[in-house]
Amino acid sequence: MPLLNSILKIDQVRARIEVAVLNFLKTLVSPTPAIADLRLIDRKSSNSNVSRALMNDISWIFLSHSFSTRSLMRENAAKAFVRVWKVMEMCFQILVEEKRLTQRELYYRLLCNSPKYFSAQVQVNRTVQEVVALLRCSRDGLGIMASSRGLIAGRLLLQEPNQEEVDCSICGSSGHAITGDLKLLQNLVIKTDARYIIVIEKHAIFQRLAEDRIFNQIPSILITAKGYPDIATRFLLHRISQDFPSLTVLALVDWNPAGLAILCTFKYGSIGMGLEAYRYACNVKWLGLRGDDLQLIPEESLIPLKAKDLQIAKSLTSLEILQDNYKEELSLMVQRGLKAEIEALYYHGYDFLGKYLAMKIVQAKYI
Repeated sequence: MPLLNSILKIDQVRARIEVAVLNFLKTLVSPTPAIADLRLIDRKSSNSNVSRALMNDISWIFLSHSFSTRSLMRENAAKAFVRVWKVMEMCFQILVEEKRLTQRELYYRLLCNSPKYFSAQVQVNRTVQEVVALLRCSRDGLGIMASSRGLIAGRLLLQEPNQEEVDCSICGSSGHAITGDLKLLQNLVIKTDARYIIVIEKHAIFQRLAEDRIFNQIPSILITAKGYPDIATRFLLHRISQDFPSLTVLALVDWNPAGLAILCTFKYGSIGMGLEAYRYACNVKWLGLRGDDLQLIPEESLIPLKAKDLQIAKSLTSLEILQDNYKEELSLMVQRGLKAEIEALYYHGYDFLGKYLAMKIVQAKYI
């Protein structure tokens, strides 16, 4: 099972940082002084495992008990060792001040304070996950907000504490912006009479369906992360699916390896998210595009796979968690050497996309 306690108060996270510092100092001033290594849950794919529920087909990725270390005494790990302590120090300050900031803001603060150790955003992102692995807490527990690109629309009412209710059915084609503050998302009061959630890969497709008010024809909620899913969008989707378990969650993505990778991130979580992965997983079904939809698409609209597509396909095929019918779709893409975009359905007219979704949903053509 996942090792992360996902609900920790500020004082609990601060206490864990203080304990980490005290343990470090205790080793340093002992009769046989030493600089203790940091033991972190290993976030490599070799340490990943799959949790499958007994009563349904929900699965998610979690990390096992294999550890990696950060050591000041090893040249190749010394900077990573210091980075962990620098990020913990900064997060401790944020928690004491009861402030919150994004990882981008954290990067610039660290760049100013410790330029020797932080020269790129990726170093901050990686170190934040290592602090999560060390302290067994979530990133929002550290005072770090997610940056969000996500939008939501449809049959949904959202209300933040002490704020007016937002009706997501009247937000127009632009939808309602999803906040990056996971604590706010956790505390939202949510109401819906929808029967489906449609997760949409592309912003333009989301806008088309929201403008056409497809949620009146199909009682649904529309959600998009405008491509590869950010944490806040995944968190809100997970939250809604947990609060309303009768909702069927469906994904509309391009028929290509990248589209399937996006679906799988929503469905299973990601190894890169380490101990937090399960908090963002959701039982998403693949609605379209799929291989049997190619009969609806003109041959000239099909696009040859590129080397990057094949690389993604190879990576997905190696996943233990990937279900067989998804692997079959992936094999078909590779065999044919082709991919298709959702927009190709506009060959039948701009109103066809709504008809396509209604037909697939009514016939339960999702996997």
